[in-house]
Amino acid sequence: MPIEAALAARSTEDAARPSPDARVEVDDRGSAAMMQQINVWRDELVAWFKTLFSAAIYATLIVTFGFQVARVEGQSMAPTLEDQDRLIVNKFVYRVSAPRRGDIVMLYYPLNPDKSFVKRVIAEEGDTVRIVDGHVYVNDVPMPDGFVAPEFRSHDDFGPTPVPEGYYFVMGDHRNNSSDSRHWGFVPKKYIIGKVQLRWWPIPTAHVF
Repeated sequence: MPIEAALAARSTEDAARPSPDARVEVDDRGSAAMMQQINVWRDELVAWFKTLFSAAIYATLIVTFGFQVARVEGQSMAPTLEDQDRLIVNKFVYRVSAPRRGDIVMLYYPLNPDKSFVKRVIAEEGDTVRIVDGHVYVNDVPMPDGFVAPEFRSHDDFGPTPVPEGYYFVMGDHRNNSSDSRHWGFVPKKYIIGKVQLRWWPIPTAHVF
């Protein structure tokens, strides 16, 4: 082969073979694409963690200062509330106002604050409570009790007893099957967790109180 032809052929092969600079350019382009994808994944992961963290903070604030989900255990508030009813308890309302007669409240059990009960406020601080044959009188005025089913009425006597300052007298609506202030005394205001605002389960009996 003539020298010129051999040189020409070699030049053609060299031209067809990618130069080191060309390979670097291709590798750099691939690395840049990979880095861009990694950055996208990183940003999405950071955004996901921010969302999760924010949700956890909001949930904590809601449970601590706003609302709490609770479940009824037992029949002491029947027929108003039944066993296994699910409730939403408004914990904020009593930070700006005081419990009132007739409110259904969630409270810490005074004899064991690790337990919580659901009862109805019967009398506030300064009131005088008296029960005669199961009929409740507050300040000598009969308390409306249409929420008490006839078969759940009691026939006990109690008082008259004044409610001390900073305390409340509570009872269950199932009067003959309820452990309440008739048995373990008054409830300090600091033990009242919140007002039962909604029964959301079972759905067919959902009710706002």
